[in-house]
Amino acid sequence: MRLIDLHTHSAASDGSDSPTELVAAAHAAGLAAIALTDHDTLAGLEEAGAAGRRIGLPVIRGCELSTTADKALRLHILGLWLPRDTGSLEERLRELRVKRDSRNERIVGLLRACGLEVSMEEVREQAAGESVGRPHIAAVLLARGYVKTLADAFSEYLGRRGRAYVPKEVMRAGDAVRMLADLGASVCLAHPMLEKPAPEDLAELIPELIEQGLSAIEVWHSAHSDEDTRIALDLALRFGLCPSGGSDYHGANKPGLRLGVGYGNLRVGEDVLENLKRLRRERGLPV
Repeated sequence: MRLIDLHTHSAASDGSDSPTELVAAAHAAGLAAIALTDHDTLAGLEEAGAAGRRIGLPVIRGCELSTTADKALRLHILGLWLPRDTGSLEERLRELRVKRDSRNERIVGLLRACGLEVSMEEVREQAAGESVGRPHIAAVLLARGYVKTLADAFSEYLGRRGRAYVPKEVMRAGDAVRMLADLGASVCLAHPMLEKPAPEDLAELIPELIEQGLSAIEVWHSAHSDEDTRIALDLALRFGLCPSGGSDYHGANKPGLRLGVGYGNLRVGEDVLENLKRLRRERGLPV
């Protein structure tokens, strides 16, 4: 069975590959389909779709939203099969990007206070797309020789315990799920175990998200351990959610992580995609 990848990022947000390069790489890897799910932007979807049509690779239109929920849970929400008419979503994404820009400026200010000569102009030059974020700031730090690796940039300066960390203002999880579901997207809870939440906290929250339109959960993810995968699959079966999966590919911005196989052990088969499509058909939604 051929593999798929339903969680990827391009240079339209914080990946290193252009949408066209991303699709070409997925085709070269022999994948049967991919979803482009950039952070807070839809800017790469048309290019990726066109590239997919040229080479015969299905590209699912998607995005990824950072959210928060009760008990200090930080959750990422994927919208898959986004329509072309996304007026309400696009407006909300513009608001989020404005807040992201304000955050970036505050981070750069803190870095300069640490004695690092970094400017927003350099950061914007690193970002080929409209969604500018910490990975682009990390790339500037690396280029200037202030850190030896991108990981060092996050551990020393940009991560939650870093000297220049600024919290991100995000949507509430239920609001994000409802907005995406109202557009006819399949809504997926991404990498639920990434930050090691208590499974019982997730189990308490998921029914609320299902009421808002959640239909899937990302069981297979590059950062999930075997135990994480088991917990996520148990949650999917317990609450009748479609299991999904993807690598969270960012190109060179996540070294060693490859399309379709993550760090080498990820395997998401075409049957996963067919189950998601079947659910959409049952609900009268296009695939």
